[in-house]
Amino acid sequence: MKKAYIGYQIYSAREEAEKDLLSVLKQLAEMGYDGVEFAGFYGYSAEEIKAMLKETGLKAISSHAGIPATVEGMFESIAFHKTIGCEYIAIPYLDEAHRPGAEHFAETLRKIWRFGSLCKEAGIQLLYHNHDFEFIKLSGQYGLDFMYDAVCPEILKTELDCCWVKYAGENPADYIRKYTGRAPIVHLKDYVGQKDGKQPYALINTDGSGKDDGAGADAESIAFEFRPVGYGCQDVPSLIEAGLGAGAGWFIVEQDQWYDRHPLEAAKMSRDYLKSIGI
Repeated sequence: MKKAYIGYQIYSAREEAEKDLLSVLKQLAEMGYDGVEFAGFYGYSAEEIKAMLKETGLKAISSHAGIPATVEGMFESIAFHKTIGCEYIAIPYLDEAHRPGAEHFAETLRKIWRFGSLCKEAGIQLLYHNHDFEFIKLSGQYGLDFMYDAVCPEILKTELDCCWVKYAGENPADYIRKYTGRAPIVHLKDYVGQKDGKQPYALINTDGSGKDDGAGADAESIAFEFRPVGYGCQDVPSLIEAGLGAGAGWFIVEQDQWYDRHPLEAAKMSRDYLKSIGI
């Protein structure tokens, strides 16, 4: 079987990373993570991030970064990610005005084409990381599928978030298989609970930096709770199997909120569970 490499989305331990990023990276390496995905860089330069990664032996898999507003900003973002060794940049989130079906969605697609083309020229692959709001119908299909149809696979590939696919009512393993050959990274995210019209996720700012929208919230006040991988409703072995079959090289552990558990404790629980199933 093809090896499954396991990464960790640093946003899941954003408060700790803000205080001491190197310590977080060291702990993740000790847990057995192979790499990390960034969501902002906490004021460090590209050279400083590169040195931390070298010290810990972790790979900079990818980074959640919003589409820069200007072409100059696109070049600057690409240069930073090239320096730290990222092979992927993932668009993490769209505000309401730029989502599928919204007023500025056409503008979003144009910017994706431009940014993705520049990334490709630099040897970086642009990805799109979904939430559940892309699962609205647009021209007879989900907005997420419309987006992937509108931008060619060479320019834009998927970073399917299994939590939000399932939360939207679809089978995430089937959705991964749907994008075979276009799914280099899969987000493993587990949860319990049901959809009730609330927005249960913490957001990432459009510039890729973190914004805390309720970490530690009372479980009674939200639609559901995030869980370490293997401790919620997801059929994780089926997600791994589907991802490997679809050509994924990396599986990223992400837990947006941690409630009364330390985020790095949750990170270890996720990694230990994946080890227990041979991953």
